[in-house]
Amino acid sequence: MYRFLLTRQWLILALLALVLIPTMVELGFWQLHKHEHKVAQNSLISRNLKAKPVPVTSLTSPGHTVPRSDYWRAVTATGTYDTAHEVVVRRRTSTDDRIGVHVLIPLDLKGGGTVLVNRGWVPSADSQRAFPDVPAVPKGEVTVTGRLKADETTGTSGIKDISDLPDRQVMLINSAQEAKRLSRPVLGGYIEQTGPEPSGGSPELIAAPDDGSIGPHMAYAVQWWLFAAGVPVGFVVLARREKHDRVEAAAKAAAGEQDLCEPKTPEQPGQPGQPEQPEKPAPATA
Repeated sequence: MYRFLLTRQWLILALLALVLIPTMVELGFWQLHKHEHKVAQNSLISRNLKAKPVPVTSLTSPGHTVPRSDYWRAVTATGTYDTAHEVVVRRRTSTDDRIGVHVLIPLDLKGGGTVLVNRGWVPSADSQRAFPDVPAVPKGEVTVTGRLKADETTGTSGIKDISDLPDRQVMLINSAQEAKRLSRPVLGGYIEQTGPEPSGGSPELIAAPDDGSIGPHMAYAVQWWLFAAGVPVGFVVLARREKHDRVEAAAKAAAGEQDLCEPKTPEQPGQPGQPEQPEKPAPATA
């Protein structure tokens, strides 16, 4: 009764099931890996944010690539702002998702060297080619605290670097690019400022990264695996239903053939469906 599984329709359905099962299993593992990555990143963020601040020069140097283990490390830097070379980083959002710019300024370190400081977010100017209003930085020597971040690239950020921008505007925060523009060495990476708080709340400091949310990736992984388990179950259910329908159809066909083969017997007078014969009149007597 299962020979129908060898038909073209059922062979295609079986092939489709064989393709779907490993695909769904792989998608489940993909979501599992994303979940594990998120958990590991949250742990790294929490650990580095709680670590005691250290001088930025102890973690990076000119041309240095900040490793992932040092992302968001609390650092300090003491020096003087180079206001003549302050730039803005385009297409950045505030904490409430408004489009604006980040303010990036070199800090000439006490004892030598330069590090980039991301002061935070301000609204864009009315014209994209105009430089926005940026609050002035404190004069003289300052001490900045913040989170150490790695240089941005198009590959890591997804932001396309545009070369023909107006003066003092950039798309990426990249120490190598700024070192070339400044014509002096710049420490690798940059500081995302957390203190001191700016006067008047502008620029708006960048919020700390989320280290509590793990997202729905584990739930998605379980869903994909349930779908993968449901494919063979569904195939079996469909096959059993097809068998049941074919058995019923075969039984009905056999019953119909039997009715056609049985001889019909004439019905006796008086039987239902047989017209009664009229009674003959009795013969007349003299």
